[in-house]
Amino acid sequence: MKLLRYGAKGQEKPGLLDGQGRIRDLSGHIADVGAAALLPDTLDRLKKIDAESLPLVPGKPRFGPCVSGTGKFICIGLNYSDHAAETGATVPPEPIIFMKATSAISGPDDPIEIPRNSEKTDWEVELGVVIGKPAKYVPESEAMAHVAGYCLINDVSERAFQAERQGQWTKGKSADTFGPIGPWLVTPDEIADPQALPMWLEVNGHRYQNGSTATMVYGVRYLVSYLSQFMSLQPGDIISTGTPPGVGLGQNPQVYLKAGDVVTLGIEGLGTQRQDVIQG
Repeated sequence: MKLLRYGAKGQEKPGLLDGQGRIRDLSGHIADVGAAALLPDTLDRLKKIDAESLPLVPGKPRFGPCVSGTGKFICIGLNYSDHAAETGATVPPEPIIFMKATSAISGPDDPIEIPRNSEKTDWEVELGVVIGKPAKYVPESEAMAHVAGYCLINDVSERAFQAERQGQWTKGKSADTFGPIGPWLVTPDEIADPQALPMWLEVNGHRYQNGSTATMVYGVRYLVSYLSQFMSLQPGDIISTGTPPGVGLGQNPQVYLKAGDVVTLGIEGLGTQRQDVIQG
């Protein structure tokens, strides 16, 4: 099942994608694709609905962020062995955790705004994991039962803010529009193996990232369990699991986004995103 949110910013309605790729209105069954809708019992109920019985949404409305009301946007750094190598970093002995402000969340095709005084705005295609069942001190053997689904994320990053302005990475990750998510939240029954998903990202038609979740150092199962040892995970929380090689920082010479650029990205089974880059 592919859940989504559609409509103008701040006025999104819940929907799902039917077998023909059309948007169906779910507002008669749930208020939004938020915490309550992501609970296992609710997802089971939604899966039993005949998509053809739902109202068809006409035209091509804007996709909003595929999840609403996210409490925590948790990111994992240097979680791909080949990405760590391109940045000159060593693979960490434990996952590197940082937070992205939830105010950075935007729709999958909304513009990316380059922050004022930015010189090094970069891109990162990532697999997002959305929590659907509260998790606290969860063993790895039970971790996947707490996952509501997966989504595509562009972990947009300002490298100078992140690494050259002292302190932690968060301020280089949290500008408005730095967290496009969606277009859909795909439930686990449609993803046979989250550790075998091809992923890619292009800027102006040039493919910079062409990787796979197979090279993740710490997989989804491990990350859900690991994070739950340090904080409770709640329905609607998002874990952005890291990026493969090919970021602008890793190019020689380095390449960064500028107004007028177009970013496109995708993960197999999770859809695609397209963002125009504008000056904020």
